[in-house]
Amino acid sequence: MKYTDMTVSEFQEALAASSPTPGGGTASAISLGHAASLALMVCRLTKGKERWADGWEIANRVEKMAGPLLDHSSDLAQQDSEAFDKVMACFRLPKATDEDKLSRKAAIDAATLFAAEVPYETAKIAVDLLELLPDLARHGNANAVTDVGVAGLLASAAAKGALFNVEINLNSLPPEAGGHIRESLQMLKEASRLYSRQVMDAVRDRMES
Repeated sequence: MKYTDMTVSEFQEALAASSPTPGGGTASAISLGHAASLALMVCRLTKGKERWADGWEIANRVEKMAGPLLDHSSDLAQQDSEAFDKVMACFRLPKATDEDKLSRKAAIDAATLFAAEVPYETAKIAVDLLELLPDLARHGNANAVTDVGVAGLLASAAAKGALFNVEINLNSLPPEAGGHIRESLQMLKEASRLYSRQVMDAVRDRMES
């Protein structure tokens, strides 16, 4: 069963269980889906209403991006758990001979790299969504501005939580592995911090105006 097919209680019980999956990476992807859902709600409360005509353009942009995330975040949640399970399975491979050991090491490294790539994708998408939310807070339906704020908090949690998983997996790999991820990791961290703050500032400014 996909995690998004579970009830909220079932998913919480799965998270709380003693098994390592689902874990933080899956929870981060689910948070991304919740962020997208809230952002879509604000878009739909904005579009077509003359009072919020200034927000129609950004609502269209956010809707275009956030709509596909409902399914994509669900896929990322599933892939995150499956990737970690694959790493654990590779650790159980035979290591009786030197050839076994080399094969096992290569399998572990490949699985670990994939276990970094999945949350990296979650983090990138979460940052892309975060980048759009300040303008939605400024120009969207003012009655739903706090919902933009919650969407921002959830997207921020998705990005930062996913980046934790990226880093811990990269730390298990040789320095030359995952170079394309390592090169942009600091940029993603900084973008996540910057856009998260911009969302919160825009929400508070709109609430006080």
